[in-house]
Order: sequence, then C-alpha cells, then structure tokens
Amino acid sequence: MKDLFSPYTIKGLELKNRVVMPPMCQYSVDKKDGIATDWHYIHYVSRAVGGAGFIMIEMTDVEPDGRISDFDLGLWSDEQIPALKRIVDACHSYGAKVGIQIAHAGRKAEDAEVPVAPSAIAFDENSKQPRALTTEEVKGLVEKFRAAVARAVKAGFDTIEIHGAHGYLIHQFHSPLTNKREDRYGKDLTLFGREIIQAAKGEMPEDMPLLMRISAKEYVEGGYGIKESIAFAKEYQKAGVDMFDISSGGEGPIAAWGRPGTHAAYQVPLAKEIKEALDIPVMAVGRLEDPILANAVIGNEEADLVAVGRGMLRNPYWSLEAASKLKKETAFPTQYTTGF
Repeated sequence: MKDLFSPYTIKGLELKNRVVMPPMCQYSVDKKDGIATDWHYIHYVSRAVGGAGFIMIEMTDVEPDGRISDFDLGLWSDEQIPALKRIVDACHSYGAKVGIQIAHAGRKAEDAEVPVAPSAIAFDENSKQPRALTTEEVKGLVEKFRAAVARAVKAGFDTIEIHGAHGYLIHQFHSPLTNKREDRYGKDLTLFGREIIQAAKGEMPEDMPLLMRISAKEYVEGGYGIKESIAFAKEYQKAGVDMFDISSGGEGPIAAWGRPGTHAAYQVPLAKEIKEALDIPVMAVGRLEDPILANAVIGNEEADLVAVGRGMLRNPYWSLEAASKLKKETAFPTQYTTGF
C-alpha cells in the first residue's frame, strides 16, 4: 500500500519516501554573485537531516537578468558549481536526493534594468516595462538553459526541474495573455518550453528524470484553465517531461472573481486531473502541511509525491514529526531517537 513514507522510484531516481521540500526562494545571496552561501547549506542540509526524501533547490537562474532579485541563485557560471555541489553531497550523506529548479524570471525580474519577455507587456502598473525578445535572443536563452542544466549535472544533482509556472519566462511564452509574438514562438506557444526541455534532456544522463513545474490554472480574467494546461502539458510530455509539479497562478494580479482557494490541498484536484489525463506522475503542492492530509493524497493516488513548503520553513524536521504522528517507520538520526 502506498503512503507518504513508502519509497518511490522514477527512472533512476530512487526516493526513500514521498516527502518533498519544494523550491522556495531564500533571497540570501548577499554578494549578488549567484553563488550559494552558508545559509543555503544549512537551510537545505537541515531538511535532509530532518528526513525529507527529496529536496528541490530554489529557483536558480540562467543569466543575471533572469533573477527575480539580485539576491537569487544562479547557474550561468562554472564558479557557481562548487557551492551547490557541497550542498548536494551533504544532503546525499543524510539519505536525501536533490533536484534543482532552473528558471528565468522574464518580465518579473525586479532588479533587471530592463526585463525581457515574449512581448512588451508589464506585469502590472507597478512593474518595470519589459522589452520583447528578438527571435535570436529567444534561441540564445534556450542555449543558456542548456548550459545551466549541464552545470547542474556537473554539480551532482539527481534531477532537474524546469520552471514553467508562476508567471516566469516559460509561463509567459505559453500564456496567450503575455505572448503576442508574430514569429514562430508566437505561432506555437509551447515551442520555447519544448526546445528548453529537449536541450535539457540532451545534457542529462538517460536515467535522470526531468520534472517541470507548471501553473495549471491562471487566476486572471481571460487566463487559461485546466483544459488548456492539460493541452500544453501534453506537448511538454511529448518533448520529454517525466513528471509534472502542479502549482497555479502567477501570471497577473489576481482578479477578485478568480481568487484561488486558501483551503488545505486546494491545488490537489489540479494535480489529480493532469495525472489522469496524461497518465504521468505528478507532485502536489499547496497547503499540505498536515501529515494526515499529505498521507491521504498519496494513499488516494491523487499524486505521487507531496511537497510541503510552509511546513518545512517552520520546522526542518517536519518529515520526522510526520512519521511519528502517522506511526510510520523512517530512519531517525540516532542522535535524535530519544526525542521520538
């Protein structure tokens, strides 16, 4: 029987349990050089000690102007590899597998002097006006994603996640709200994402799964819904995605009529629908910090993995606490066994 603490395997990635620490930006690169710091080391390794089976390093960007802020991680330079490798190696020593989310913020790059986007449409009246990328620049960005993935493989990551959600650049390309281009990247809204997926797969070992985070629904007037996201996810699946990480929103200021739910597990139905429509593994995320609820998502086969964000920000040892509450066997650190 499947539960939160049963093992899970996808291609060559073998997880001891189904608990995921999702990517959550720390905005903690004080030197603004994209290099992970001691904060990142302690932040991620403590969750490995705390029993999470799978840790996803936060949004890491393919070029300096692709960062949400100048305090974000990057993988545009070989100089950024060693600090990430140190984190990966330490997490491995405590039994966790580690992925990294590769991304570009596009028009949501707050510290870029002039952000770039598929089309020159600002996020809102308080955001910078982006400029539209040329066709050649779009092709160049695909190569920057390729190079970042190659560096992630060198750093020893177990898997890669491409960030196609939350209103960042790939999302901007596949959303009709933000892609008004007249070139081939406008005529085929998934082309940019598909080319990135194919470039990533070309740099990854054959048995390494590729994950992709998508927003399954936009909470803005005229935004797409689950029907449309199933359609574009199918295109990404054909291009090589092995698992989808299902989130929602991010492509515009939320309209009053389309406000997302704030109740527990509000995004799980979206994950389940995509899982069933595509017959593909999915990760659920969003208000799943109650261990009983997280366990039920797995037991009811609504998702294959459960990401616990806020719960793990509050408690690095959420996984150990969950195992204790659910009376499930897990590898408690010997130093902590008297606490349980």
